[in-house]
Amino acid sequence: MNETVVRPDPRVSIVIPVFNEEVVLPLLLPRVRAVMDALPGGAEVWFVDDGSRDATAQVIEQAHRADARIKLVQFSRNFGHPAAITAGLDCAQGDAVILMDADLQDPPELIPEMVALYRRGFDVVQARRSSREKESLFKRVTAWAFYRIMGALTNHEIEANVGEFRLMSRAVVEALGQLRERHRLVRGLVSWVGFSHTTVDFVRPGRAAGETKYPPLKMLRLSADGLTSFSTAPLRIASLLGLCGLLGGLAYAAYAVYVRYWLGRAVPGWTSLVIINVFFSSIVLVCLGFVGEYVGRIFEEVKRRPLYLIRRKVDGAPAASDAESGRAPERR
Repeated sequence: MNETVVRPDPRVSIVIPVFNEEVVLPLLLPRVRAVMDALPGGAEVWFVDDGSRDATAQVIEQAHRADARIKLVQFSRNFGHPAAITAGLDCAQGDAVILMDADLQDPPELIPEMVALYRRGFDVVQARRSSREKESLFKRVTAWAFYRIMGALTNHEIEANVGEFRLMSRAVVEALGQLRERHRLVRGLVSWVGFSHTTVDFVRPGRAAGETKYPPLKMLRLSADGLTSFSTAPLRIASLLGLCGLLGGLAYAAYAVYVRYWLGRAVPGWTSLVIINVFFSSIVLVCLGFVGEYVGRIFEEVKRRPLYLIRRKVDGAPAASDAESGRAPERR
C-alpha cells in the first residue's frame, strides 16, 4: 500500500442492524451523533430493524425527526443479522461505509481513526479485538476454535478476533452487492472480494444494555453457514471417512476368510463385530449429514427468494412507504 495516497474526506454511511434494542438505543444515538458531527465529509446512519418486537423502530423514528441523518429500514419480519447487514449496505450511499453492532461493544469513537486509514488508500479497515476479557469462557473458546477451523479448511483467511465492525470503500460495497447467496458470513465475503486491507486494534467493552442476540445455538448455526459457504472440506472429510471404512471392512473380511478356511474355525468376537458395525454405520450417518447440509443449501439457493423484504423506510424521501401505499413489500 502506497501510504502517500490521500483521498478526500469521504461522506460516511454507518450501518447498524438492530433487533429488540430499545434499551440500548438511548445510549448509542448520542455517541453516533457526536461522531457524525466530527466527520468533515458529512455522514448518515442507517438502522436496519430486523423485525423487532419492542419499541426499537419508534425510538429510531423519533430520532429521525430530530436529525434527518438518522434513517430507518424496517423489515417485514425477522430475516437475520446477515440479511440486515446486506440491506444496510444496499441502502448506504456513502463513499465509505461503516458496519457496526448496536450494543456499543463496537465503539463509535473508533470511526474517525478508520476514516483516516481509508484516506490513506485502504479499502477495508477492520477492527480487531485486542481483548475479549468481558466475554464468557465459552464464547472465547468457541471463537478461538471457529477461526482455527476456518483457517485450516478454507482458502480465504478470516483474521482471528475480527467481527463485522469495519469500514469498506464504495468499491468493496458494490462488489459485495453482487454476491446474493442466502447463507452469508459477511466477514468471509469481505475476505473473498479482496481489495486492500488494514487493521486497527481496540479493547472490546462489555455490552452496554440488553441481551446478546447470538446465543450458543445461533452461533453454531452461523459457524456452519460460514464453513459450508467457503469450503467443501466437510464433503472431502466424508469421502475420506468412507474410504477408511471401506479399507477397514476389507481388512476384516480378509481376516474372517483366513480364520475360517486356513485355520478351520469360526471367527471369534461377535461383540467386536457389532461394535464395528455400529461404528461404521455412525460414520455413514455423519457423512450423509454433511451431504444433506450442502443439498439443503442448494435447495434454498435455487428458489432464488429475496434476501429480505422491506416493510418501509424512514429516510426523509417524499415517496410513501410500501405499507402505507398498499404496494407489495420491497424485495432485495
